[in-house]
Amino acid sequence: MLKVLSRVHGSRVARGADGWNGIDSTARFHRPSGVLCQKSAVQPNVPDLPEMPRCDFKPQPYQGMSAAQMLHIRQQNCNPMTMKVTSYKKPVFVQQGHMQWLWDVDGKRYLDLFAGVATVSVGHCHPKVTEAAEKQLRQLWHTTNIYVYPTIHEYVEKLVALLPEPLKVVYITNSGSEANDLAMLMARLHTGNFDILTFRGSYHGGSPQSLGLTSNSSYKYPVAGGLGCHNTMCPDVFRGPWGGDHCRDSPIQTYRPCSCPADRCLATDMYINQLKEVFATSVPSRIAAFFGEPIQGVGGAVQYPKDYLKEAYKLVRERGGVCIADEVQTGFGRTGTHYWGFQGHDVIPDMVTMAKGIANGFPMGAVVTTPEIASSFGKGVHFNTFGGNPVACAIGSSVLDVIEEDGTQEISLRVGTYIMEELAKMREKYEVIGDVRGKGLMIGIEMVKDKASRDPLPPADMAEIFEDVRDMGVLIGKGGVYGQTFRVKPPMCITKEDADYFLAVFNQAMINYTERR
Repeated sequence: MLKVLSRVHGSRVARGADGWNGIDSTARFHRPSGVLCQKSAVQPNVPDLPEMPRCDFKPQPYQGMSAAQMLHIRQQNCNPMTMKVTSYKKPVFVQQGHMQWLWDVDGKRYLDLFAGVATVSVGHCHPKVTEAAEKQLRQLWHTTNIYVYPTIHEYVEKLVALLPEPLKVVYITNSGSEANDLAMLMARLHTGNFDILTFRGSYHGGSPQSLGLTSNSSYKYPVAGGLGCHNTMCPDVFRGPWGGDHCRDSPIQTYRPCSCPADRCLATDMYINQLKEVFATSVPSRIAAFFGEPIQGVGGAVQYPKDYLKEAYKLVRERGGVCIADEVQTGFGRTGTHYWGFQGHDVIPDMVTMAKGIANGFPMGAVVTTPEIASSFGKGVHFNTFGGNPVACAIGSSVLDVIEEDGTQEISLRVGTYIMEELAKMREKYEVIGDVRGKGLMIGIEMVKDKASRDPLPPADMAEIFEDVRDMGVLIGKGGVYGQTFRVKPPMCITKEDADYFLAVFNQAMINYTERR
């Protein structure tokens, strides 16, 4: 059980192994550097918030540039978009990480439940992964794959062993956007067709080509792009026109009543009819590809009705297209029940793209495809200077080992299911929690004005809750077409104790939000 707050000199505090983690504005704390500093209020109105779980790791004293100087450089010299996408009104100045924890420059500890946008798969600076990187750095930093060196071949052999036949040919890239760009090119060359379909609300990258796949206006620019890319209705059983309380493969179903017979999902039929209408009206009779995340990531952990992907793949292949599973966020055991998200849909794609958790945050991505498609792509020369870099491959190989040794897939299933079940109880208590969904540690909490309308909770209201959760020491993400969904996608090393702390924090944020209304 978690311990409740203690009181020290009349101030309510939560004490962690690394120092004070939640002190009112009159308290002072001892920084690792030995400097006494004023700490801002971080637990407003939290009489029943439990103590943050213990962490024995001691962060290094921060001695770098000031927060003010970093912010000045960010405003003057960094990509201006970084200011626009900064998640918080008061930025989090991160200086060190360990497993599921992050520390800011003032020594405050955060429970990281967003993992660098679902990227830190096995934990920040995981000791075994760090050791693999250090060992490779001392041996060979870089050579291109025009030469034969062990790390790339060791990695590729491990990776393809985790994929079903005939997915056995690997192209290593530097990011998910690049992987999806490459998959688009391969699909067009192999099929001899051009048009590609994705879901509305999807996100497949920010490069000029992959932006055509991305179907969310926030990421679009007013220039021509994405030629030949089209989208179809996302089969969202909560926000879409069809769906009910036993449509999706999730431990938690939507509260919408379902009229489907026991042996058939009528929502699947209706959304497939929408796809057929796109085929009849928006694309040629022959297409190149269909892209789909097994669960939408940036789109807000959106899940599709059972058998939808199976039916969609069939229709795509009838029209000459190949089926591409974007596993950038759903891969490497995050969904819990399976190693790859597509396996939960009982399908085998023609190509799989992956990145993010593939190397625990080190820049790396990949496309895995069939020998037949690879043969079609061999008509020209494809070369990537950094794809298959020895350090990247050593890290990627270590990540695969750690996933197995640490049992992260089982952790994802067990802890993720527990979080969703407890969040579903909160959904019954709070009118603004519209939907809880996901699989494993890929979780979405969709916020609404009210359950009857399902209208998205306004951005200002989302920001209130978001900031409140941060102030209590937990980092989560946001997503969805309207920014209405909180995203919980932590490193796959979190514990039930961590989950309990997050649940207490989120519940308190709901109480605070309700009291302010």
